Amino acid sequence: MNTLINATASTILDGAKLHAIKQPKFIAQFAQSASAIQAAQKLRAQTFNQEYGVQFDHPHGLDVDDYDPFCLHLNVYDTVQGCLIATTRLLTVENARLTNGFYSQKEFDLSPLLPNLQGRVLEVGRTCVHQDYRSGAAITVLWTALAEYLLAENFAYLIGCASIPLNNDMSFSALMTRFDEQDFVSQSTRVIPKRTMLCEPTPHTIHTKIALPPLLKAYLRMNAKLGGDAYFDEAFSCADIFIVLDVATLAERYAQRFLKSA
Repeated sequence: MNTLINATASTILDGAKLHAIKQPKFIAQFAQSASAIQAAQKLRAQTFNQEYGVQFDHPHGLDVDDYDPFCLHLNVYDTVQGCLIATTRLLTVENARLTNGFYSQKEFDLSPLLPNLQGRVLEVGRTCVHQDYRSGAAITVLWTALAEYLLAENFAYLIGCASIPLNNDMSFSALMTRFDEQDFVSQSTRVIPKRTMLCEPTPHTIHTKIALPPLLKAYLRMNAKLGGDAYFDEAFSCADIFIVLDVATLAERYAQRFLKSA
């Protein structure tokens, strides 16, 4: 599915401004209109269909849920092609109180963790990047904007889930054996999946090399910790790993690269 999501002129910049100043190839912007949000929902639907085989029954082929109206939608555009190439949505702790809590609470019991998070909490989710833009630049622009927002709005923690397609149990087991105890939050604060995705490692999987999914790799580079055991998402046929980022512990080398406005 190679169709890109077209962006309206007002979504990026009007024509006069586009010619008046030199634009970087990729820019990140918060969606300010219904059409920009719908473009994000369309990209999500296309990407999740391609990656996980999920079919959405929305009449316009969008991925829409009850959390969208409470979220900020952060989009990345290719200014040369005039199209949307990546998106994520952000749910603040204040807006989570207006709905059914954080989206991740549908999958995890967060009660061991949330009381220990002092300060504002932001949830990131529904992240996707068009298949033609996964070399790294698009997600770099996305995380740059996210990191700047975290600091500008004085958030103390970022939470969310990284989804891992389940090609087979062996590949998932091999992936999980890559992590040490230090990669997780403390035992007493680990979240509890409401549908467990546990695979016992075998001698073969212990010695199997498997690449980290790009999204999970990005979280770990931001110095995020894993929240505990994975949740089995039956609808998407994937494993969701909960992540927790203490904004104060962003790795220095990552901060120098991404937090340019800090």
